[in-house]
Amino acid sequence: MSTALVDTAVLKTEIRLFRREPGGLFWILGFPTLLLVILGSIPSFRDHEADLGGLRTIDIYVPVAVLLGMVVGGLQSMPQTLTGYRERGILRRMSTTPVRPSALLSAQMLVHGGAALASALLTLVVGRLAFGVRLPEQAFGYLLALALAVLVALALGAVISALSRTTKIAGAIGSAVFFPSMFCAGVWLPVQQMPDVLARIVGYTPFGAAAQALNQAAAGHWPGWGHLGVLVVWILLLTGAAIRWFRWE
Repeated sequence: MSTALVDTAVLKTEIRLFRREPGGLFWILGFPTLLLVILGSIPSFRDHEADLGGLRTIDIYVPVAVLLGMVVGGLQSMPQTLTGYRERGILRRMSTTPVRPSALLSAQMLVHGGAALASALLTLVVGRLAFGVRLPEQAFGYLLALALAVLVALALGAVISALSRTTKIAGAIGSAVFFPSMFCAGVWLPVQQMPDVLARIVGYTPFGAAAQALNQAAAGHWPGWGHLGVLVVWILLLTGAAIRWFRWE
């Protein structure tokens, strides 16, 4: 059997296994949209605010909800799965078969990356239909920022997987990184409402830069090259660290 066919079979298997995990499906696909619906149900969040440039609070929470699915998938779900495979010796046993362990890693990244993008699409559609949130006016810039955000989430998840010998450790490290990442993404306080100094600091973090790039594209502007550059640098650094530290056994 050719390598391509084996890799395809692994990907199909991982998709089936992912679909059987209701928890993962909910937290990646359902929770961000549910959070958006809850926030949109608050009447004051649907009022236009002068200090937000005429936007509503619900408008600026759509990019936050988009990033939330990536944070959950990359930092929580994928490391738990990969570390579990290593802990149970699945990766070691795969080395004696035609299946390459790297095929499993690639499949996991495709599954969770695809789920994060599906979550983003669902959030945008619900925001538009339920609350009249305008779709991103700079579509290409938004897609570029979205793709970089997915890559940085997966790269960070790969580093967590590389550093974790057990699923308990993966859960602990993932949680330690998860909550600061949510803050930087603007879950508790949108970047637009942060003090200037804090917003600049957050802008150098992966999800802070992603949030600001998505906000700019949603408003019809090209994402700042500084924010896109921060994302690219983080992707390169995290990918290099994951390659250096990841062990199959």
